[in-house]
Amino acid sequence: MKTQVGIIGGGPSGLLLSQLLYVNGIDSVVLEKHSKQHVLSRIRAGLLEQGTTQMLDEAGVAAGLSKNGLEHEGVDLVFEGRSCRVDFFGLTGKKMTIYGQTEVTRDLYEAREKSAGCVLHEVSDISLSALDTEKPEIGFYHHDQAKSLQCDFVVGCDGYHGVSRMAMPEAIKREYQSSFPFGWLGVLSETPPVSPELVYAYHQRGFALCSMRSTTRSRYYIQVPLDEQIDDWSDDRFWEELKKRLPPGLARELITGPSIEKSIAPLRSFVCEPMRWKSLFLAGDAAHIVPTTGAKGLNLAVSDVRYLSRALSKYYQSRDSRGLDNYSRQALARVWKSSRFSWSLTQLLHQPYDRDSAFSSRIRRAEFEYLLTSEVARLSFAENYVGLPY
Repeated sequence: MKTQVGIIGGGPSGLLLSQLLYVNGIDSVVLEKHSKQHVLSRIRAGLLEQGTTQMLDEAGVAAGLSKNGLEHEGVDLVFEGRSCRVDFFGLTGKKMTIYGQTEVTRDLYEAREKSAGCVLHEVSDISLSALDTEKPEIGFYHHDQAKSLQCDFVVGCDGYHGVSRMAMPEAIKREYQSSFPFGWLGVLSETPPVSPELVYAYHQRGFALCSMRSTTRSRYYIQVPLDEQIDDWSDDRFWEELKKRLPPGLARELITGPSIEKSIAPLRSFVCEPMRWKSLFLAGDAAHIVPTTGAKGLNLAVSDVRYLSRALSKYYQSRDSRGLDNYSRQALARVWKSSRFSWSLTQLLHQPYDRDSAFSSRIRRAEFEYLLTSEVARLSFAENYVGLPY
């Protein structure tokens, strides 16, 4: 098999890159280790920056988003019962949109299938070779048959545990990471959201988040220690604990119901430098992971794809390689700024579970007071939350 761009990973970043390349007349093949049904069954966040919605529109996959997306002009930060609303639209002129990552992925699948795009599922034993040449090769098994894909460039969109980053020489790679001693217990339910906008709440018992997927489906989270077991959390126990962490008025309005999905996710930060080596490029979780607090995971993956799709288009249109040469630097500049915001927001809103908690508590309180009393602080928060400029 031959193509121009070989893409490893059939999640939203890999599919979006493939679709954008198609729009610009560039051939690609996507290799995904799981089935399509498995990819679409994964429950992920769906809070999209304005830049992300623009990229989906550019890719021709924004019809569902335009019809079903919920636009948000702000969020409510609650700290020990006191509320601070950050008016995104009033401060920056930008909005956020709620549209589930599963729906984004489904829309991308439909677009790739409509254009007869090549997406191979249930691929195994992927290996990369000749990455330091102009003709790299991807070896893999598909339906128990050994195959190879020759291409000009390889793009790893295969997540933290994928083979792409592992193929980069250790001598040129540096990885940075920091983990938090807690996670998020999340519940998805067929219940109307308790608030028309997201509510982030800090409480002495721990963090809580009220979010949504639609006007009839809600997503709620509470902070728990990493050693918590999901089987120990019945629906009744979860709802009871969530109510304790919300302001009394909001807790009274909360409509509860059976959980559709329940899981515990750890919170951590991870960045790999560089994001390119020779013919290999990394995008999304293959290169960086951010705490979910700042809703930056999918949005950062899309910004990587934005930089890379434009660079590849320039290269194939005029053999201009400057965008490819600058890809890692451009992408990492945005990654580190978004990582800083996600890390600091996580620090602000969570119980630290450490011996220095008294000092940390006062620092968090001072940070909230600053947001509450300073429009400049709220502007900075809003600018980072809605997405920094590309």
